[in-house]
Amino acid sequence: MSKDTDNPNSNTSNEASKNNKPQDTVTFALAQSHFLVGDISTNVEKMRTLALQAREQGADVIVFPELALLGYPPQDLLLRPSLSGRVKSALSTLSDIDDIVMIVGYPHVDHHGTFNSAAILHNGHQKGFYHKQILPNYGVFDERRYFDKGRNQVLFDYKGITIGLLICEDLWEKGPISELKKQGADLIVSLNASPFEIEKQDNRKTMLAKRSRENKLPIVYVNAVGGQDDLVFDGGSMAVQADGSIAHEAPRFMNQLLLATLDVKTAKFNEQTKAPLTLSRESEMYQALVVGLRDYVNHSGFSGIIVGLSGGIDSALTLCIAVDALGADKVYAVMMPYEYTSQISLEDAQAQARRLNVSYTVCPIFDAVEGIRHTLAPLFNKSPADTTEENIQARARGVILMALSNKFGHLVITTGNKSELAVGYSTLYGDMAGGFDVLKDVYKSQVYKLASYRNRLEDTPVIPERVITRPPSAELRPDQKDQDSLPDYDVLDGILTSYIDEDMGYQEIIDKGFDAEMVAKVIKMVDNSEYKRLQSPIGTKISHKAFGRERRYPLVNKWSIKG
Repeated sequence: MSKDTDNPNSNTSNEASKNNKPQDTVTFALAQSHFLVGDISTNVEKMRTLALQAREQGADVIVFPELALLGYPPQDLLLRPSLSGRVKSALSTLSDIDDIVMIVGYPHVDHHGTFNSAAILHNGHQKGFYHKQILPNYGVFDERRYFDKGRNQVLFDYKGITIGLLICEDLWEKGPISELKKQGADLIVSLNASPFEIEKQDNRKTMLAKRSRENKLPIVYVNAVGGQDDLVFDGGSMAVQADGSIAHEAPRFMNQLLLATLDVKTAKFNEQTKAPLTLSRESEMYQALVVGLRDYVNHSGFSGIIVGLSGGIDSALTLCIAVDALGADKVYAVMMPYEYTSQISLEDAQAQARRLNVSYTVCPIFDAVEGIRHTLAPLFNKSPADTTEENIQARARGVILMALSNKFGHLVITTGNKSELAVGYSTLYGDMAGGFDVLKDVYKSQVYKLASYRNRLEDTPVIPERVITRPPSAELRPDQKDQDSLPDYDVLDGILTSYIDEDMGYQEIIDKGFDAEMVAKVIKMVDNSEYKRLQSPIGTKISHKAFGRERRYPLVNKWSIKG
């Protein structure tokens, strides 16, 4: 069934099916589903269920995402000594599924090394396997730490067509698919675990169209879906014609068993009768944030979440995402006013909590703050008040939220955005205290767009309009505004995007038209806040470069922004 030259780890049998007779069509089932990292037994049972369902619907081949057996990314679970035995045992449990070919992503461990692999299972036997050749080691990917490089192409014959296998990054480079074409492939099957980034689906479509046209090959592209720690996999699985056009596309962010039928004689897929809705930029961002929070909370075993609701736009948007992710019955909002909290903030927080039907509590912090200040008074020795006293307010709120979390088992989610986190406009052990930051990778200017987007989804806004229109404030001192300490957010986010997401230097950012003094100030704030970010909770990645595993800077260094 498989054909693989000089691969010591491959079965080279050319057996196709029970009767080995070509058929007029081959139907592929694209199993776009969520496979939880480490939960091998549940993942295998899900594969079984989907395979039987696909067979019932007339599928000949079912394709699962990259490393679906173990989940992606498994990170140092790949180093566990028991991994090989668990994987072999799990694969053996699928041996009783007949009359459908299963292409399963799994970690392959043998005396040659550890590989990111795809197994070909048919009628109780493993007919062959393929090892990923291009191992990504950038951004969120760290595959060279764990995997050995595959070195051979793998094809298998089935019902009159020759199918070539690739895994994720293999398809982003020209070489692997070109070699499969030279060796006689009629169609490519690609297993993927491709994380979400803003507008990445458009990039995938462009890449797939290019690869299929260059090689005149149809492509079956299957992607994972669901949240894993700070990553979200957004699906969007596709069947692509040899001319680069999309014949079938699965909806984004949803489990879907998508069937695509190939005419063997023409090597063309049948066309999808109804394509999924195209998502706007704000829509895909919002869905990614919902999925990321939902899966993190549910799979971590928390019974609900707690949000510190301030009456400001960040906590308002966070509350909306939390309710959409988990349901109102699992969301608990706490307003913690102090003497600088405005009446407008109290009214807006209460109005939103009522509109979303969440549990809402007002817990004043005056006594807590004054108690701490009284305790510190002898130590401060009549020093004038400064940001220290402001931070005491934030830290009193953090203590209250964490106490409620400890008592009732709910996860505290923080509400800081990427702009604030970038420049250190946040308080360690205060507003940064919590287990998950929903807006960690969302710039302030994007927060406003997402809030307006969410309000447009319903006749009655879920966020009071004046929360969006009034100037943002931390309300830690009288008449405080964010712009007292920071430039206008549109300007700030422009500089931050250039410096963080695009890796531009000082002079390059100035050349874009930004004020030199402002650029220097912002860059210094970003660099000086690295120690804070290292201690911040994780949050869903939506941008090209989030604060997390893909951006690693030394906490202590003497790098000069001006060279």
